[in-house]
Amino acid sequence: MDSEHIIICVGRQLGSGGHDIGRMLALDFGAKYYDRELLNLAAKESGLSEHVFEQHDERKSFLRSFLHLPNGMTGTDYSRQGFSQDTIFQFQSEAIMKAADEGSCVFVGRCADYVLRDRTNVVNIFVTASMEFRVNQVMAKQHFALPQEARRFIEHGEAKRADYYNYYTGKKWGHASSYDLCIDSSLLGLMETEKMIAGFIRKRFGL
Repeated sequence: MDSEHIIICVGRQLGSGGHDIGRMLALDFGAKYYDRELLNLAAKESGLSEHVFEQHDERKSFLRSFLHLPNGMTGTDYSRQGFSQDTIFQFQSEAIMKAADEGSCVFVGRCADYVLRDRTNVVNIFVTASMEFRVNQVMAKQHFALPQEARRFIEHGEAKRADYYNYYTGKKWGHASSYDLCIDSSLLGLMETEKMIAGFIRKRFGL
């Protein structure tokens, strides 16, 4: 391995529990957890506002933000300095690499598997689940009244997520060949799924 610490990258279908599983893995391996926390880290490293990263989060479309820019910077300055989606992605990638250098981490999304593709201490996981399971999860967390609303939310969110991942990695989001392990969390539930993933990781690295 590149070092004694390990890096776990978690891709996930919307509503599959990937966030919760990622947090459990972080606790299990004494690792730092990065999901939306990565936006704050990237903002600190780049000097831009976290608001800029939130507007671009896992979106490949070109959406400039003219709000909460660094002191003295106007919208025109923002445009001239080239803070396109690609630049934001680069800032975020640098934050991922810096965090990975500092110790064991769990990254959820943000193409971390691609950013860290040349490292040997990385394991890439994809969490999937049945649509029924995901609809129920999303209804509970997002407070949708109808299953149809939750399903539309899932389909819209996953389309954006897949576009972002495919655009920046040249791979196919959710395709088994892009990951070391793909697992259906709706079969055993989140806790047992996390245990299986943790067991796989320990065997993978001889821990």
